[in-house]
Amino acid sequence: MPITPAEIDCLVIVDLQVDFLPGGRLAVADGDAVIAPAEALAGRFANVVMTQDWHPADHISFASQHPGKAPFEMLALDYGPQVLWPDHCVIGSEGAAFAPGLKAVERAQLVIRKGFRRGVDSYSGFREADRQTPTGLAGYLRERGIERVFLCGLATDFCVAWTALDARAAGFAAVVVEDACRAIDTNNSLAAAWAEMEKAGVSRMNSAAIG
Repeated sequence: MPITPAEIDCLVIVDLQVDFLPGGRLAVADGDAVIAPAEALAGRFANVVMTQDWHPADHISFASQHPGKAPFEMLALDYGPQVLWPDHCVIGSEGAAFAPGLKAVERAQLVIRKGFRRGVDSYSGFREADRQTPTGLAGYLRERGIERVFLCGLATDFCVAWTALDARAAGFAAVVVEDACRAIDTNNSLAAAWAEMEKAGVSRMNSAAIG
């Protein structure tokens, strides 16, 4: 059945930034196809939040900070296994900016910047990768009376999935809007992410079912 967003619902647009679009430093295949459905969704929700990767130039998740390591290799850090990434979404850079002309920014009441601490990555909009440090998003949503979040953006298997899982852990219902997301899918990460989300009770639907 189609869903009409209510005051208890919030759209969370995840990391729709230049570096994740085709031509960016960490481009997600077909990532620009997310822009139009995200824009359309933003017009259907009274409550819109955006997340933004915001890394210092020497961030610990960058392969360039680990001599002899290459992007997409794994490294064990103090807080757990870490995928090493190409330098991306560096604070103040063009790549860290939201997609050009993204009008959803005008509808967003809150932008959560994440990954700005050098020593820990942050995929989720709720908690950093140490699984201890909160971003404040859960408290914000609770104070606004939000009970359910709908997620779209980049990338399905990392920042979208981690945000959806943490939404569930914080007590919110979570829905991933599949056609408004795209994945990196490295080392079978997409299948693993969907399996984990389904186990946690994250729902999935297409944007056409949201009226």
